Amino acid sequence: MILGARGDAAAGFDPRPVLIVTGLIQEARIAAGPGFTVICSSSDPKQLRMMMADFDSSSIRGVISFGVAGGLDPSLRSGDIVIATEVMAGDRRWQSEIALSDELVSSAGLGRQRVVRGGLVGVEQVVAARDSKAALRSETGAAAVDMESHIAADFAAMANLPFAALRVISDPANRSLPQMVSTAIKPNGDIDLRKVLRGLARHPTSIRSLISTGIDFNRALRSLRGCRSFVLGAVIGSGSLVAADL
Repeated sequence: MILGARGDAAAGFDPRPVLIVTGLIQEARIAAGPGFTVICSSSDPKQLRMMMADFDSSSIRGVISFGVAGGLDPSLRSGDIVIATEVMAGDRRWQSEIALSDELVSSAGLGRQRVVRGGLVGVEQVVAARDSKAALRSETGAAAVDMESHIAADFAAMANLPFAALRVISDPANRSLPQMVSTAIKPNGDIDLRKVLRGLARHPTSIRSLISTGIDFNRALRSLRGCRSFVLGAVIGSGSLVAADL
């Protein structure tokens, strides 16, 4: 018998938590609870890399990237769930742990949300424009884009830990994010409402786009909240994070 993450073979269960990597404080609050250790990057890839560099990989038994994402596949709508088959960034590729991903997919079917498998592409800056999303889709074939999954996947690979990613579409492929939204993230990962309001004062015609973005984001967060319980169930049920027969 071997252990997926250096657990207690005699007991058949590894009591250490799973690391959940998020970008926004709203995502971190949803994920927080028994069984998980949560990191929030404040949508800052450089900050996330520094946090991961200081993180003790022996204290966890696996890594899951969890949060919202931008849609690249035009068939996906806000609230749809993407279970990553792989994560890509530039010429690098990281495969998701098959057993854990299968558990996530089977558990996700409990709700009304649409669940798909697909690739995630990691980027260093928000991909806001609809044309930029279309170009990234053409280049990579990925279903969605975020700023944390590639860093989480690389950490897991270096530490020889199981990795999976669950991302909920917030802004669909056919919608451009207002520039004020992509630049209004506080250091703690929360939204800076004052900065958003100042942006509206300067560009009042963007209010319709901002309202649509807010509706999409809230729908994505509702879907993400529904994912928390089955993520925990998948982690408990997955042999890749407990023990596996060789």
